[in-house]
Amino acid sequence: DAQYQLSALCQGSCPPGKYCPEPATTQALDCPTAHFCPEGSSVALPCAPGSFSNATKNDEQSDCTLADAGYFAATGSVAQTACAKGTFTDATMAVKDSCTPCAGGEYQDAEGQTACKSCEQGSYCPVGAAAALPCEGGSYSSATSNDEPSDCTPTDAGYFAATGSIAQTACAAGTMAHSSGMEKCSACDPGTYQNEMGATECKPCPRGSHCGVAGLAASILCPP
Repeated sequence: DAQYQLSALCQGSCPPGKYCPEPATTQALDCPTAHFCPEGSSVALPCAPGSFSNATKNDEQSDCTLADAGYFAATGSVAQTACAKGTFTDATMAVKDSCTPCAGGEYQDAEGQTACKSCEQGSYCPVGAAAALPCEGGSYSSATSNDEPSDCTPTDAGYFAATGSIAQTACAAGTMAHSSGMEKCSACDPGTYQNEMGATECKPCPRGSHCGVAGLAASILCPP
């Protein structure tokens, strides 16, 4: 009968590197890329997480290639993908199916890397940083492990720090900073002067002198 004739045509298990979809098929199909097909497969099996393949007719998982350090491969990948900036994979990771973000206090500004860099002086680096972020104006730091803006130190009164500074700087003569956390110093007002560095206020112009312009580092004697 018809059922007997169909069964007489069956040739046993689907060969390795091919799969035979159910219900009964008349032709074995080549295993597609990013998959493997053991003997007797009715479906193609995807390459495991952390591995990839662009070949056809793979017949076992070992035919899928493990991702290199600095790269990752999701389940069923045709190729490995470079880790994005701010992330990495290294040789100690057995399954590289995703990249690991850089820890706080580190950054990575290139793709496909196996490690992260220490944060730079005058900067801070949050988790997953693709670049070192400068300390805000009015603060500074010489450390290389900062992970948030508050790790940068506010300047003292009488000092200033521009954006990304590694140290505070004393206000020059003729200027002052009356409080902490200053990005720049203020020039002494007309009628005042300051002949010292690192001042928190200016001095009134003394008798017998004049201070008619802003930012004077010394008073000027009145003419005879």
